[in-house]
Amino acid sequence: MIAIIDYNMGNLASVQNALAKIGAESKVVSEPNDVKNYDKVLLPGVGAFGDAMEHLRQNGMDEAVKEFAKSGKPMLGICLGMQLLFSKSLEFGEHKGLNLIPGQVVPFNDNMFNKPHKVPHMGWNELFVQKDTPIFRNLPKEFYLYFVHSFHAVTTDEYAIGKTWYGYEFVSAVQNGNIFGIQPHPEKSHENGLEILSNFVQM
Repeated sequence: MIAIIDYNMGNLASVQNALAKIGAESKVVSEPNDVKNYDKVLLPGVGAFGDAMEHLRQNGMDEAVKEFAKSGKPMLGICLGMQLLFSKSLEFGEHKGLNLIPGQVVPFNDNMFNKPHKVPHMGWNELFVQKDTPIFRNLPKEFYLYFVHSFHAVTTDEYAIGKTWYGYEFVSAVQNGNIFGIQPHPEKSHENGLEILSNFVQM
């Protein structure tokens, strides 16, 4: 059974529907004490980093998620949920994250674009797989997923399992042991996205 973490931000229904489509059982969980009882945790999210962390802290869900991460059971962060895994974000100020993956979240840097690019980065783009990892099992080394974001993660190659080009190269998927994160939305990415979710379910 998969716990979908509810912190008043995100596309919970669409994520749950995508999991149901591949035959996976999930439940939206809002009580921190319940998190430890699940086999896997999925951290979705759409919105601002600072608000998201505040919602997680309000009832202690941030600590529950960090404790779950220590269990060795699989965890997946999607879009904002991936960004929350990092140490901090520079989105509208500086905000501490869950610190489960070293690094930070920064805005797209216009000065690094070799030609004008619209922000947010929205639509289909390629993810280039950097390492063999169970989350990308049965997928090619390059494949398309659906992105919607204005900020991106910065971390070392030790944790980067996927990269994407949008004006310049940025990290679009990460792993730290049992903890995974992907910037694009698998629930909006048709067959490729469902394959990622299926791989997560099968871990």
